Amino acid sequence: MASLQALADALPAYANDIALNLTSLVEETLLPEPRKWGCFVASAHAVATPAVVQAMEAAAAEAGMTSEAIAAARGAAAIMAQNNIYFRALTLIRDQTYRTLRARIRMRIVSNPGVPKDDFDLWCVAVSAIHGCPDCLDAHIGALRGRGVEPIAIQTALRIAAVTHAASRVLAGEAAAGTVGPRRRR
Repeated sequence: MASLQALADALPAYANDIALNLTSLVEETLLPEPRKWGCFVASAHAVATPAVVQAMEAAAAEAGMTSEAIAAARGAAAIMAQNNIYFRALTLIRDQTYRTLRARIRMRIVSNPGVPKDDFDLWCVAVSAIHGCPDCLDAHIGALRGRGVEPIAIQTALRIAAVTHAASRVLAGEAAAGTVGPRRRR
């Protein structure tokens, strides 16, 4: 996973914890490989920092994730970018009338993602955590738990989302500041 090691090494010294967390998540075996890499890819697309998206996709391909599965992880990020905004807004609006209205937005990929449903739902959990949508988190976690997915798997997806988000924001901040900064020590 040279691309992810380069990504971890690119993080400044003040983000050493993020780099160490990234490395440990890559090495974890709590999720099957395609499911784990899909969480990384979907999370990277949810934040959309180019260097992180490129590194995650390269690492996922290197780990054997198919192009179809990578496309499905991108699809999870895309559909949740839409759904998280819509459904999160419903939780913020005091007038409950809007909860009674049909959403009237297309979301066919959720029912036919082209990968195992547990994988896709876990990727949707990761993206929904990044976007902060309680309704989508509850819906996808409920579906996963209903199919027997253990809490530790869901927690791992949340950890991947958190670390991917943090690495993305740090690198975007560094780029915005035009700083190279001290790189982390191994």
